[in-house]
Amino acid sequence: MAASILRFRKLCYVQHVIQFETPNIENKDEGVKTPKFENELVEKQRSKNKNQNKRQPREWRCIHNCCWIIGFMCTTWWLLLFLYHTLPPAMTGFQVPESPGTRLRREGISPLHPVVMVPGIVTGGLELWEGRPCAEGLFRKRLWGGSFSEIFKRPLCLLEHLSLHNETGLDPPGIRVRAVPGLAAADYFAPGYFVWAVLIKNLAKIGYEGKNMHMAAYDWRLSFQNTEIRDQALSRLKSKIELMYATNGYKKVVVVPHSMGVIYFLHFMKWVESPPPMGGGGGPGWCATHIKAIMNIGPAFLGVPKAVSNIFSAEGKDVAYIRAMAPGVLDSKILGLQTFEHVMRVFRTWDSLISLLPKGGDAIWGNLDWSPEDGHICDLTKKGHLHSNAGDTNYNNSNGNRVFQVKEPMKYGRIISFGKETSQLPSSELPSHNLKELLQIGSPTNFNSSCGDVWTEYDEVSRESIGKIAEKKAYTVQTLFDLLRFVAPKMMQRAEAHFSHGIADNLDNPKYDHYKYWSNPLETKLPVALDMEIYCLSGVGLPTERSYIYKMSPSDKCKSIPFRIDSSADGETGSCLKSGAYFVDGDDTVPVLSAGFMCAKGWKGRTRFNPSGIATYIREYRHKPPVSLLEGRGTESGAHVDIMGNVALIEDILRVAAGATGAHIGGDRIYSDIMRMSERINLQL
Repeated sequence: MAASILRFRKLCYVQHVIQFETPNIENKDEGVKTPKFENELVEKQRSKNKNQNKRQPREWRCIHNCCWIIGFMCTTWWLLLFLYHTLPPAMTGFQVPESPGTRLRREGISPLHPVVMVPGIVTGGLELWEGRPCAEGLFRKRLWGGSFSEIFKRPLCLLEHLSLHNETGLDPPGIRVRAVPGLAAADYFAPGYFVWAVLIKNLAKIGYEGKNMHMAAYDWRLSFQNTEIRDQALSRLKSKIELMYATNGYKKVVVVPHSMGVIYFLHFMKWVESPPPMGGGGGPGWCATHIKAIMNIGPAFLGVPKAVSNIFSAEGKDVAYIRAMAPGVLDSKILGLQTFEHVMRVFRTWDSLISLLPKGGDAIWGNLDWSPEDGHICDLTKKGHLHSNAGDTNYNNSNGNRVFQVKEPMKYGRIISFGKETSQLPSSELPSHNLKELLQIGSPTNFNSSCGDVWTEYDEVSRESIGKIAEKKAYTVQTLFDLLRFVAPKMMQRAEAHFSHGIADNLDNPKYDHYKYWSNPLETKLPVALDMEIYCLSGVGLPTERSYIYKMSPSDKCKSIPFRIDSSADGETGSCLKSGAYFVDGDDTVPVLSAGFMCAKGWKGRTRFNPSGIATYIREYRHKPPVSLLEGRGTESGAHVDIMGNVALIEDILRVAAGATGAHIGGDRIYSDIMRMSERINLQL
C-alpha cells in the first residue's frame, strides 16, 4: 500500500516521462493481481498534463506589446513606402506632381545667389566624440537624428550624453557631443523622415551643388553665444558666407533659416557686425554687402508657448493626451526610467530652449483679460469660405469681421491656469499672488532625496510652496518668468545670462550691445541694409498651442514633477479648448502671432527696430492635408516641419535664389488674422 502511495505522488509531480512499476494489487473478485486500475490513473494523469501544457499561457509583458506595436507600425510604413516607389501612378491612384525644380528649370531658372540653410532646434544630427564607458562603440556615431536604436538599447546612457552641464551650459566632464557637419546634418531627421532633403533636391534640379549651397550646422542645445565660445560656429558661418560670396561672382547670399534657426541667424547678424571680442568684427556694412535676402521658414521670432509646457512639466498636448489615454505607459518606470523626470532633466540643461520662451510680455501676448487673438474662431474649416482668392489678404475681405464672431471669449493671455474655472474667471475674482515673496521663503528642502538621482529642481522645492503657487492661480507671460525662476532657479539663472525676453525702451542704450539681447527682435535693431529683404514664410490653418490648463500631480511618486496638463479640461463643440490646451491659428507649433508680427508691423517700413527700412514680406501657406497615405506628408502641408516639402514654398525660395524679389513673386500673401492681431498690439515703433 505504501508503494502505491509513493507511485501516485510521482504521478502528481513528475511530468512528461512517467514510469511505474507494476504493483501487486489483489483483486478480491478474481483473486488475481492486475495493473488495470493503475494504468487508468496513468492515462488520466497524462491527459491532464497534456491539457495543462496546452492551456498554460506564455508569459507576456508590456514590453512585448510595445515591440509588437512598433514593429507593426514600421512594417506598415515601409510597405506603403515600397508601394509608393514601385507601383505606377495609375495603379496607386495618385499622380506624383512635377517637382518645382524640374518645372522651373524648364522655364530657364538657374542658380544666381548662393544659398545658406540654417536648421532649427532638434532637427540637426549630433554625434559622439568622447563619452562615458556606457557609450562604448559609439564614437562618431549619431546619438541624435538617426535610427534612434540606442534609445532602446541604453536609454539612460543616451540621455546622459545629450545633457549639458547644469551650471555652465557646456559639455559635462568626459563627454563631447558635436553637430554633424554638412548637408547630411539635417536633410533627414530619421530614415524616411525628411527635413531639408526635398528643398536640397529641388535646388540641385536647377543647378545648385556644394560650391553654392551650404548647411550651417550647429549644436542646437547650446545658447547661441556658446556655439561660438565652444565651437566657433558663428565665425565659421561668417567665413563660409564670405567664401561663397567671393567664389560665386560676388553674388550676395540668400539665407534660409527654419524655426529656432531664425532667431539664431538674427543673433548672428548682430554678432557679425559687432566689434570683438564679443562680436565678429565684420563692421556695420557686412550684412548689406553679403546678404541678399533672409527667407525665414516657420519663424519663432516672438517665441513658442510649447516651450513653456516643455520646461514646466516636460510635456505638450500630444504627450498629455497619451498620458491620459494610457497612464501606465509614460508614468510607469519602464526599464527603470522615470520618463518625464529624465526628459525634464535633459530639457533643463538645453539653454536654447529658453530662447523659445515668449518674448514681449503682456504687451504682445496679452494679460489676464485681453489678448491679440480675442475672438478667434477655432473651427478653422468654417473660415475657409472667407478667403476665396489665394493672392488676397483676408484683412481686406468685406466678410473679414465674421472671423471674430464667437460665443465664448477665450482668455489666451493666461498662458498657465491652474484649473479650467481659473482660466475663465474675471481677473477681479482671481486671488492675488506675490511670487517674489515665495522666492524668498521657498527654501530647498531636499524632500525624497533618497529616491534616486533624477535632478529636476522640483526636488528642491517644498510641497507647501508648490501648493501656494498653484491654488486657483493664473499666469501671464509677464508673471510666467517669476514662476519659472521659482521652480527652476538654476536653469533660469544660467539661461537669463544668455537671453532676454522683454521690449527695449531705448535701443540706443549701450546695454543692448550685449549678446543676451541679440536674438530678441524687440530688443535689437536690424542691420542697415537697404537692398536686403526679409520674408516670414509660415503655414497656417492648423490648431496651435497657445495656453494651458494645469493641475497638481499625485505626490506619492518619488521625485515626481508636481504639475501636469489637465487633459480632462475640454470646451464645448468647436471650442478652442481641447485636452487642457487652448488653440489658435498657426503651423501646429508656432502661432501666427509669433511668426508674422515682426513682418506685419514690427519691421514694416522704417521703425526703431528696422532703421533702414528693409523690405519685409509675409508669405503664408494654407495647410492642406494629403489626399491619401501614398502622398506621404503632403505637398501642400503647412505643418511646422512638413512645410519643408510644400511645393509653393520651395518655388518661392528657388525664385528668390535665382534673382527674383518679393514683388516679383507676388508680395504679401496672407490667409490668417495677423494684420488685425498686429493692429491690436500697442507697441512704440
